[in-house]
Amino acid sequence: MMAALHSLRRAFVHLTAPACSARWSRTQRRVCSTAIPEKQAPNNSMLRHLTSKIKATGPISVAEYMREVLTNPVMGYYVKNDMLGADGDFITSPEISQIFGELLGIWCVSEWMAAGRPKEFQLVEFGPGRGSLASDILRVFSQLRGALGGAALSLHLVEVSPRLSQVQARCLMGDQNWGSSSEDESAYRRGTSTTGLPISWYRRLEDVPRGFSIYLAHEFFDALPIHKFQKTKQGWREMMVDIDLEAPDRLRFVLVPNPTLASSTLTQRDESREHVEVCPEGGALVQKLTGRIVEDGGAALIADYGHDGTETDTFRGFRGHKPHDVLTAPGMADLTADVDFSYLRRTAGDRVACFGPITQREFLQNMGIDVRLQVLLRNNPDASTRAQLIQGFDMLMNPEKMGERFKFFALLAHSRLASPALTEKGQKRAPAPLPVAGFSELKL
Repeated sequence: MMAALHSLRRAFVHLTAPACSARWSRTQRRVCSTAIPEKQAPNNSMLRHLTSKIKATGPISVAEYMREVLTNPVMGYYVKNDMLGADGDFITSPEISQIFGELLGIWCVSEWMAAGRPKEFQLVEFGPGRGSLASDILRVFSQLRGALGGAALSLHLVEVSPRLSQVQARCLMGDQNWGSSSEDESAYRRGTSTTGLPISWYRRLEDVPRGFSIYLAHEFFDALPIHKFQKTKQGWREMMVDIDLEAPDRLRFVLVPNPTLASSTLTQRDESREHVEVCPEGGALVQKLTGRIVEDGGAALIADYGHDGTETDTFRGFRGHKPHDVLTAPGMADLTADVDFSYLRRTAGDRVACFGPITQREFLQNMGIDVRLQVLLRNNPDASTRAQLIQGFDMLMNPEKMGERFKFFALLAHSRLASPALTEKGQKRAPAPLPVAGFSELKL
């Protein structure tokens, strides 16, 4: 097994790949930029919808506000907008450099090998964006067919946005027919990738078939709705969204004077912070992933902006690559909050092994990004391409950019890490478990 992993690592270093390392010239994600023009004036339909709801039921939680603004089936930001790329509101790592997706592809293959090379290998990605990450991973799978040994590979995408699912289909399937599935199917779209793998689209994890799976969530958890709580002399109180009494066409934050169900159940008695953000949907998803990993095998890799239970107020908005007031022009800007990995670890419990969070810089270094960059530079004589490769590398690794703020966190089955049994003479019956790629140094 260890010899096979070394072969996999050597093959990775010399992968052939398109020389389009920097897919966008503007390589800053959710940061200030004066080069992007403002979008057209916002449509007030979402604001009217929210104010009507508040007038009818009273202030709404920040979680309900985020859920409506981002995923409302008619007016939601993720439903009606193409928010990715240089002309959108933010750029993600797969659009910055092809190396990012290649490294995650190697991580998936490494964990499949460490699990004993199951005959079925499902790759499940949450919130696949434009499909760039999946495209890079499938290219790695295609070039490592020998190492994958004929496993039945398939791609499963969990995506709530019909518009983005079409973008993903064009990226992954090209010009072939990628029409919708029938209404009685769990997947709302099916097709075949340009590399020959079956692809299916779903609106929720529950619809994804059971079986050995590697789950990827890249910049997914930070968009899930959060509740915000403030510690007061009377105990934890929830912060909510209300209509501004002095300007009825604007929204404001208010602190509820009495406990809510959320403030009573989602806060920790020993919490030392004065202000906390809790994402119950993220916790519920981790519990579902934990159950699947325990019962079906596999692993989950979560990559996102986040912290380990140290930050307080991280709720923010982005529009046209600029910071944006979260309560202004709802539905016209991206809303996000840093992931609290300590909360995800608590919800996972002891049923699985948790690794991380570690910084993106550390994870990618452990995966061999420096060596891969040198190979690409050596094989690309074009000065412009080399400059893009270096620029993308700097954006991913620089501590002042994405290198430190972006974190990696993994869920693995305990059986994956179990030490081999000993014979009566004290000899190991099987090789020791492989190190977890990315969370330990990948020596090439």
